[in-house]
Amino acid sequence: MCLNTIEIAEGGVGIDEIELLLFGEARVKVSSKINDNVTKSFQFLEKFSSDKVIYGVNTGFGPMAQYRIKDEEVTRLQYNIIRSHSVGAGESIAPIYVKAAMIARLNVFAQGYSGIHPELIQILIDFINHDITPYVPAHGSVGASGDLVQLAHIALTLIGEGEVYYQDKLQSTADVLKEIGIRPFQLKIREGLALTNGTSMMTGIGLVNLIYVKKLLYHALVASAIMNEIAESYDDFMAPELNSTKQHNGQLETASFMREYLKNSKLLRKRESELYNGTKEQRFKHKIQPFYSLRCVPQVLGPVWDEVKNAEKVLIDELNSVSDNPIVDRFSENIYHGGNFHGDYVSFEMDKLKIAVTKLTMLMERQLNYLMHDKVNEILPPFVNLGTLGLDYGMQALQFTATSTTAECQTLSFPNYVHSIPNNNDNQDIVSMGTNSALLTKTVIENSFQVMAIHYMAIVQAIDCLQVSEKLSAKSQQVYSEIRSFFPTFVEDKPKYKDIGRVVDYLKTKKSLYDKICACNGW
Repeated sequence: MCLNTIEIAEGGVGIDEIELLLFGEARVKVSSKINDNVTKSFQFLEKFSSDKVIYGVNTGFGPMAQYRIKDEEVTRLQYNIIRSHSVGAGESIAPIYVKAAMIARLNVFAQGYSGIHPELIQILIDFINHDITPYVPAHGSVGASGDLVQLAHIALTLIGEGEVYYQDKLQSTADVLKEIGIRPFQLKIREGLALTNGTSMMTGIGLVNLIYVKKLLYHALVASAIMNEIAESYDDFMAPELNSTKQHNGQLETASFMREYLKNSKLLRKRESELYNGTKEQRFKHKIQPFYSLRCVPQVLGPVWDEVKNAEKVLIDELNSVSDNPIVDRFSENIYHGGNFHGDYVSFEMDKLKIAVTKLTMLMERQLNYLMHDKVNEILPPFVNLGTLGLDYGMQALQFTATSTTAECQTLSFPNYVHSIPNNNDNQDIVSMGTNSALLTKTVIENSFQVMAIHYMAIVQAIDCLQVSEKLSAKSQQVYSEIRSFFPTFVEDKPKYKDIGRVVDYLKTKKSLYDKICACNGW
């Protein structure tokens, strides 16, 4: 494996760099100019705050901001916000999402508007590069004042308290830091507030969601292409002349992808050679137009394509923004109080993204039903059963799992962005619920991978049943061979739950950015 180093510089980072840091074993560092900016921001705050009232530096937090803090207690104030807000509940968020949140927080601090000590930058880098991942419960954030509770759990570990995942074990933070030789961070002026205040948790989860959704979209396009081969569809549904009459970029890109993917398939039919040649048939055995789940792929996955692109823009914009409060601006020599911690952009986008994933999942489930239903496809045995009908059951029960999981996605897709509930003595009288939105989207994505896995299992069974593997396009043959290498053809019934997991793992790792740049040469 190659090891890249991603440098955070003034231009920020993009989704490719995030994927490398999360899945490609790349390490992170910040440029010398970033370190200089952070140092100057801290020095400005130190001087500026000496004789002024500044929220969260010498006042309480939230509704308690009306109370001034004594000079000798300002450091204790910073520890108090971390310890008092480490009150999350529920299951812990998986380490990959927490690591993404730490990267997002590091990127916020790298902007130089947080007034934090540069040592905080370094300990975040140490945690990220050593794969030390704080224990963070899923429940606690309302998404305005940012992700206070979840970020407090991260902050708790940076000061040497709480628990972390290290080498696949949940351990005492103090023990892990001692083992590696990392000194816990000593809070200075406002690092407690800076660590807990912002949208970095929802953004981190959102970034991982985005990476996985891009994979799901790719696999949905591939599955849809192969499905049209299995059905021997007429190829004009993806014709540029047809699709260019619509003005939506996602539809055009989807159709273009499918044309390229299927360009040397021996299974697709030509309408002009079969139906535009003066045929005298009165009833056509082969469908003149396939079902919508096959024919309308550009129109169904096109909007998903567009939403994925839009979600990437919103998340990367948020990643490279400052979601802190107050903003320490050494350039104008002022400190500005506002609401950059409010997570509406991420929350709204996560709702849209999960709706897109649910529609994608519904399309896969309908294509699966086409393969299962012999009276619909008219070319396959019921449930692509290669055994004895009645004695063996093929993929009948696997469809139950796919259908119920799709239904859960539909239920979870109700918008969460509009579920604001006032709290915090009505100081937080309208909130984003952004982390909840991101976590619900995460669940929908996980469900979608399961449905997609079952669909691919059915696809390769159908290919074997029809004995058409040699007629597939070259790219389809490659996918078929890859799946068959660990999921062989089956005739007799046997448990398949482990096979679902294997196919999910394949789908999650296939086409990763890291695979594409294993020579460390970039895209």
